[in-house]
Amino acid sequence: MNEIVPVVEMTDIAIGFPGVKALDGVDFRLFQGEVHALMGENGAGKSTLIKALTGVYAIDSGTITVLGEPKRFSTPGESQAAGISTVYQEVNLCPNLTVEENVLLGREPRRRGSIDWKGVRTRTREVLAELQLDHIDPGSLLSTHSIAVQQLIAIARSVEINAKVLILDEPTSSLDADEVRQLFRVIRDLRNRRVAILFVSHFLEQVYEISDRMTVLRNGKLVGEYLTRDLSRMSLISKMIGKDMEALAELDQAPARTRASNGAGVTPFIEAKGLGRKGSVSNVDLSIYPGEVVGLAGLLGAGRTEIARLFFGADKADEGSIKIKGAGQRIRSPRTAIDKHIGFCSEDRKEEGLIGELTVRDNLVLVMQASKGWARRIPRRVQDELVAEYIEALDIRPANPDALIKNLSGGNQQKVLLARWLVTHPELLILDEPTRGIDIGAKTQIQKLVNKLAADGMSILFISSELEEVLRVSDRVAVIKDRALVAEINNDDVSVEDVMTVIAGGAQ
Repeated sequence: MNEIVPVVEMTDIAIGFPGVKALDGVDFRLFQGEVHALMGENGAGKSTLIKALTGVYAIDSGTITVLGEPKRFSTPGESQAAGISTVYQEVNLCPNLTVEENVLLGREPRRRGSIDWKGVRTRTREVLAELQLDHIDPGSLLSTHSIAVQQLIAIARSVEINAKVLILDEPTSSLDADEVRQLFRVIRDLRNRRVAILFVSHFLEQVYEISDRMTVLRNGKLVGEYLTRDLSRMSLISKMIGKDMEALAELDQAPARTRASNGAGVTPFIEAKGLGRKGSVSNVDLSIYPGEVVGLAGLLGAGRTEIARLFFGADKADEGSIKIKGAGQRIRSPRTAIDKHIGFCSEDRKEEGLIGELTVRDNLVLVMQASKGWARRIPRRVQDELVAEYIEALDIRPANPDALIKNLSGGNQQKVLLARWLVTHPELLILDEPTRGIDIGAKTQIQKLVNKLAADGMSILFISSELEEVLRVSDRVAVIKDRALVAEINNDDVSVEDVMTVIAGGAQ
């Protein structure tokens, strides 16, 4: 591995926002032909460092060199021109354009002054074939594909420009196991071609599988740079969160609580019978009792999110029925669901959850204000008390209610989204991938919160691509396969293998 001239070297980088010191004297090096993992908790400064390298944020001080040449990027275009390509955690493509238009956007081949659409199609097919994605129709609209496929298309766009540096910010957060293996094959191939790859992921096993070197940040400062083979998992976690090994022991332990009762004479908070929507899911029978956590388990695209959206009225069911506390209800819209004390944290917090240009305070009280009506403003004193309470309760960082939500890390944005619903005191809280792209410390906090809310009597529908997490927090697991609920399992010493057997066999 060439350790003489880094492809990228960042020295003493500092960036600040109002009320936030995002980076404070950070150094970072990236070499040719290596996969370098950037590690740290949410809020550690990983995304900010990437945005400094890609021209999204201007640095306040420090230096950046690319192949030995000093650079000061003021726009993403300047960074791209230097050979740096990025795939962000939130897919940053144009859903109203086709796959081929997204892959070659701004780089379309031309013929006689016009775009050569045949050439666009040919080149896109070549790139997709290189990534073994040739089953994707280049002429299909991006919006018709799942988030997982859109992520792969974003990577295809980056591969197409033959970049010297490829930055992958949580590229596997929406991928299933087969897609991760496919991605890692591509990453290894690019590494063999001497591409320098910056890899960000909260999945520790993936980091250890694919990376050669790692840099650890904590609270905007550099902890250190290490060869992956020389740093144990426990040592890594300790460096990320700044706690010793004894304190780390509790991270894999969910606090015990009394499991919910759903025996005879107990009325479920919500009960669906034969619920379905054409082209989505069908014949779903599912009940959730007060104080119970029901986990939805299934492969990506199996129909978990579709069920959650029907429960919340984001999609309208065209078959079946729903009862709330034993009474028949028609949940025609999210407003109806909110009136029935149902909350929903979407898996896509960027598009369906938060408003980036508003503050933490404004985002947190948004649903409560909408429920009261905009003519009945929540007094500022009440807002301040609520926001202060939930910033402390959920350990939202920075603890600044006036910080713009877009400047917070993904994990802290997720906490604000959770707080938004908790202030409304829901009786059913639907959590769709609440810990996706979140570090181990924040993930444990959210898992503990789920347990506490259930212990206090709240009904919770919990969706996660990580089966271990589903089993850790759930009283009961509903297994979804091929857009149908195929089994329910009481979570009594159930293993991941047990659930996977049900998914593979389709019944229990």
